[in-house]
Amino acid sequence: MSVTKKLGRPRNFDYDEALLQAMSVFWVKGYDGASMRDLTSAMGITGPSLYAAFGDKHDLYLKTIDHYCEADACAPLVALESEEDIEKALHAFLSEVIRSATEHESGAKGCFIASSVVASVGQVEGVAERVEAVIAEAEKRLAARFDREIEKGTLPPTFPSRERAALLFDLRQGYMFRGRAGWSSDRMREQIPERVAMLLAH
Repeated sequence: MSVTKKLGRPRNFDYDEALLQAMSVFWVKGYDGASMRDLTSAMGITGPSLYAAFGDKHDLYLKTIDHYCEADACAPLVALESEEDIEKALHAFLSEVIRSATEHESGAKGCFIASSVVASVGQVEGVAERVEAVIAEAEKRLAARFDREIEKGTLPPTFPSRERAALLFDLRQGYMFRGRAGWSSDRMREQIPERVAMLLAH
């Protein structure tokens, strides 16, 4: 047996790109509807390569959820936290949400979690915990951004940070739904100023 075979052959595919393609399949077809043939075809790899790199279909599905949460779902939060002015921060957050909802590199519309993954809660082991964690972490970071403004004095001490964080998260999901329904980014961006004013009202 050669040394190469003993060590295993190196991957001849882009791991992250293959994961993105798998996510696209799950996004459109759901967990149950996605066959191994669908997945290997989209990922451009063989069945043995898929198993070696990602595990079985269940493992692959959980990896696509984790990948989405670490990348796409965090982009609006990073935009919010990076901007010092709260109005500009909220505008940046909603703009990034709309971009994600309408211009995702996979070609899918809306949100992978809200549009597809939630349908497998209670059906696929490990999904419910991930969805709960996504919601909790997002609302925690959103509330912390409002709290930062309270500490700076730009928002009053009585400002309901947690409630507005929940509202902002729900607005995010609403935009994702509209993106899934085919709304254009321009149409949704027109609403941003009034949404920001509503979020900061006190």
